[in-house]
Amino acid sequence: MTKPFLRQASIIALLAVAPFAAAAQDGQEKTITSHGIAVFGEPELPADYKHLRYVNPDAPKGGEISEWGQGGFDSHNPFTHRGRATALSIMPLERLMEDAVDERGSSYCLLCETIEYPESRDWVIFHLRPEAKFSDGTPLTAHDVLFSFELLRDKGLSSYRTGISRMVSKAEVLDDHSVKFYFAPDYPRRDVIQQVGSQVIFSRADFEKNKRDIEQSSNLPFIGSGPYILDKVEMGRSISVRRNPDYWGKDLPINVGRHNFDRIRVEYFADYDAAFEAFKAGIYTFRNEVSSIHWATRYDFPAFKNGSVVKETLPNGNIASGQAWVFNLRREKFQDIRVREAIGLVFNFEWTNETLMYGLNTRVNSFWDNSDLKAEGPPTPGELALLEPLAKDLPEGILTEDAVVQPVSSNSQLDRGNLRKAARLLDEAGWKVGSDGIRRNDKNETLKVEFLNANQSFDRIINPFVQNLRAVGIDATNARVDDAEMETRTRSHDFDIVTDSLGQSFYMGGGTEQYFGSENVGDVFNSMGLANPAIDQLMKLGIAATTQEEMDNIIKAFDRSLRALRFWVPQWYKADYTLAYYDMYAHPDTMPPYALGELDFWWYDADKAEKLKQAGALR
Repeated sequence: MTKPFLRQASIIALLAVAPFAAAAQDGQEKTITSHGIAVFGEPELPADYKHLRYVNPDAPKGGEISEWGQGGFDSHNPFTHRGRATALSIMPLERLMEDAVDERGSSYCLLCETIEYPESRDWVIFHLRPEAKFSDGTPLTAHDVLFSFELLRDKGLSSYRTGISRMVSKAEVLDDHSVKFYFAPDYPRRDVIQQVGSQVIFSRADFEKNKRDIEQSSNLPFIGSGPYILDKVEMGRSISVRRNPDYWGKDLPINVGRHNFDRIRVEYFADYDAAFEAFKAGIYTFRNEVSSIHWATRYDFPAFKNGSVVKETLPNGNIASGQAWVFNLRREKFQDIRVREAIGLVFNFEWTNETLMYGLNTRVNSFWDNSDLKAEGPPTPGELALLEPLAKDLPEGILTEDAVVQPVSSNSQLDRGNLRKAARLLDEAGWKVGSDGIRRNDKNETLKVEFLNANQSFDRIINPFVQNLRAVGIDATNARVDDAEMETRTRSHDFDIVTDSLGQSFYMGGGTEQYFGSENVGDVFNSMGLANPAIDQLMKLGIAATTQEEMDNIIKAFDRSLRALRFWVPQWYKADYTLAYYDMYAHPDTMPPYALGELDFWWYDADKAEKLKQAGALR
């Protein structure tokens, strides 16, 4: 089926005013044609918007920004567990639609010109921009979209395959610039269009020419349609991309004021301290400082003192990262919730924060911290209605007690009160202290706990925690490994406890199932191996929610339930970005709440950069 040009042209003209709803005829369902879509309601930008609200439309183009990565890389393919992909490997690829980072849940056409769908959202047609092309000059067509969908559905990461196969029943090419997705009859419709729209698009011709296998590691970068193409690579050590002067989409309203740097570079270092020393020497130029001790004490080097390097704090409106030590529930010793609670009791956040992190951090308590979605106090009537049918599969007290918060400790490393509570829990769980001070069960098995850790800077945090655990009779160790071993062992679930980030988004969807779903217990995203029928049911309800109020209620019940299961020892977060960079970059005065965007909408100040070069501050 090919759409007549005149009908297409008239639709585009109408879209300059508002989303267009075609009247139903002959009993057919009314269809909507639009430039964007929102989870609830309408996207905030009109069809004739000139640029995203948070960009500087007059931002100059030019210059370079450089950052750092830890360890190394041996692949350009992030869509497989094999190998370690470079940080910039996905940058050449574009998506059908793109989110605006000053809105919650709105997506706007990028590769598509419009989307067409019925009110039921049973299907969607993406009408592609005819001018879209890959960096090698070949056109990007509906055949590439269908190829990319089928490739990731059949050979992508397992949790993605599971989710997309449940969601989409069929996809077909209508013509060279139109592709249609049909959604499974029993799958909730709320954000299916955005989820399909977030798919990256590969070049089918590139895959065929180079005989690519998406399931294998690859040292050949993807051919994409995006604003950047590969520049230089030193495998394992350094990679850079450069702005494509022939980028097809540079004048689109969604791209105005964006992609401003001529070159983006990432340098890799073995550890955090080596990377910091390289920053001091000007080997790279932008740093999002996550180390409290570095931020508080180590910005005293010449380039900072003379003003070549500046520090800046910017608000971060994102939901907190949910950084935590995660228990591997696949291991029998962690299947008793009393053991998990006991281990959590002896981590002294208050002492750690004041003594080791200069009081700069806030304790993580919720999977939705730094938002209005976290569960607080006892369950509300709305939460109770959701939780009562599920209570048998959740810990006792889920219906009556306050949402679980982490224990508060004293200002000494070992809080004696929490130590006694932990000891009682371990005794009750059958782990008794022997004559050597180490706990064993009735099988004479030692309670051993190993922290898998690839970050040298984290030793000073983990080691006091290990000391506290040993004081309560747990044979705890901090296992320092290199990045390659870390990746291998986490992917194969060969660990006791590992640091992960479990913070969630403003809407529950397929990604929520990847983290917490029973079907994904073998996947790398469900690092703890959680499999709980109540959690699965709450996720189904969240994915099916049709109003913001309903969604918020389910999220709070879900957050409450996850926290009650105590499969993590939450760490900390900062509600601000703490940045250091060589003083040659600028950003909009009003920043969007949901992205830092330094590689997206910041820009290069050529005059300031020249002064730094003249002063010898840069390499």
